[in-house]
Amino acid sequence: MSIKKIIPFFFFFAITVCEAQYQFSGYVDAASTKGLVYLSVVDDYRKISGVYPEQILNKTTPDVTGFFSFSGDNLPLENRIYRIHVDLCSENDQNTTHFTGHCANSKEIVFIANNNNTLSLPFSFDEEMFCRVVSKNEKATAFLKIDSLKHDMRFAFGTYRSEANRRINSKKWFGILQQYGEQLQEPLAELYSYAFFSDRTQPLHSYYLEDLKTNTYYDDLLQRLIEKYPNSNYTEQYRAELTSDKYLVAAIKPDGFPWWFFLLGVIAGISILGNLFFYRKLQKANTFVALKESLSNQEKKVLELILENKSNKEIASLMFVSLSTVKSHINNLYKKLNVNSREEVKNLYSN
Repeated sequence: MSIKKIIPFFFFFAITVCEAQYQFSGYVDAASTKGLVYLSVVDDYRKISGVYPEQILNKTTPDVTGFFSFSGDNLPLENRIYRIHVDLCSENDQNTTHFTGHCANSKEIVFIANNNNTLSLPFSFDEEMFCRVVSKNEKATAFLKIDSLKHDMRFAFGTYRSEANRRINSKKWFGILQQYGEQLQEPLAELYSYAFFSDRTQPLHSYYLEDLKTNTYYDDLLQRLIEKYPNSNYTEQYRAELTSDKYLVAAIKPDGFPWWFFLLGVIAGISILGNLFFYRKLQKANTFVALKESLSNQEKKVLELILENKSNKEIASLMFVSLSTVKSHINNLYKKLNVNSREEVKNLYSN
């Protein structure tokens, strides 16, 4: 091939490459051809769905067939979350109708793409717009697949509206959504699921907080984001939310009685034990009194002298009786008190 033929081919190739690195095109239905189509980049995954003017990159008008196209060379080279939506609101009314980010006259599709992607949004088999994504970037269709899983999940929850069904399905579908996003090897797809089940306005939020206590998935997702998107808003936003939710989980006290209830319980327990102790002591004292009353006067005198550590000879001398009489009194004393020695007598009356 001559140099003259190579040079034009080279310039044609260079111009083609430089003119448009990305191209997002598709069709809107006949009812939407009078509206405007917008391309937005989503840096805040809490605003994936909706109409937010600060996210809009470009806008275009579809032709009479409903075809529209966005192309250029100004997008990041790494994957980002993008949204295309058609809006039937007049630009004069948008400040009012888009105040909360949601518009009844708007329809959207969200996908993952980068500056090198060609992506088309043809009609579905049912002639519905924004229900199909065709792209060589396999991650582009992830959100549609997750939406399909979420639809199946809602059906499963709606089958039986019971606490048991909710608990079982929460565990099941959390696992399915987490595993699917991880298998895609695309943390942005995982964020799409995370934004859904960690939404504080959703019934699943309470289960998410429970799951956060023991499931290492959330810390692992942070590591995947750091590795693939170290300097992105997605990573910093997720890191901040995860830290906040962990703090919330740690601050939540389990349902139960207030602290003062347990304090009263401890005080009541001590009081009961104290009363039992004094009751038994009083009962023992009454028993001692009863036993002592059963003794004769001479035996009582012997008991007092034993408690004074007097010997048998000393007791006989002090009572002016014989040693054998003292021994006889002591034997009778032992029988009535149900003891066998002086030490037992002393222990019995030590208090």
